Amino acid sequence: MQVIEQEPLLMPEYGRNVQRMVEYALTLTDKAERTRCVQAIMHTMENLFPYLKNEESRHKMYDHLAMMSGFRLDIDFPYNRPTPDELRYRPERLSYNTAQPVRYRHYGRIIQNMVREAMDETDEERRKQLVLRIANRMKQNYLVWNKDHVDEARIKEDIQTLSDGRLSCDFPEFQLASAKLLNPQGGQPQGQTFQQQGKKKRKKKRNAPAN
Repeated sequence: MQVIEQEPLLMPEYGRNVQRMVEYALTLTDKAERTRCVQAIMHTMENLFPYLKNEESRHKMYDHLAMMSGFRLDIDFPYNRPTPDELRYRPERLSYNTAQPVRYRHYGRIIQNMVREAMDETDEERRKQLVLRIANRMKQNYLVWNKDHVDEARIKEDIQTLSDGRLSCDFPEFQLASAKLLNPQGGQPQGQTFQQQGKKKRKKKRNAPAN
């Protein structure tokens, strides 16, 4: 089997046929004919992505045309004519926030920040409310990965560890919400969508014996 090597595509999302159409437009010497050809190419590109038919998307597609032509396409662009420097610009890479490492990654940085806020709270009643909210949020995070069992004693220990022993869950008002209330799926059985549950109920109703 012979492998045919082809030039790499500048914009793979449009495919090789659109690239060839752009290359054909570059061979046209008459500017009016070249412009009509580009309009036909634009129509093809829009048909490939029909959900992007808006002004902003058309502007981007004209920029993509310029890139596919190596910025050699000589037409009257309906928008500002793009330049290589403008389109090749890449913003600086954002760095990760490593100044405060996350102690328990399964809880995330937000829980860690909430614990820190609760530690700084001077009002005792408000501090208790914050601890209870944090614990419920931690239980909710648990339920994302384990819908069958949540070790509430472990949550209490983790709050004490994250706060270096400054926050305690040993007060009468401390009572976590039920898993059904905190379950992000609304108590939905794992592996079943609401549509699947509905079909199951309708099937059971059809198969039920008539009175």
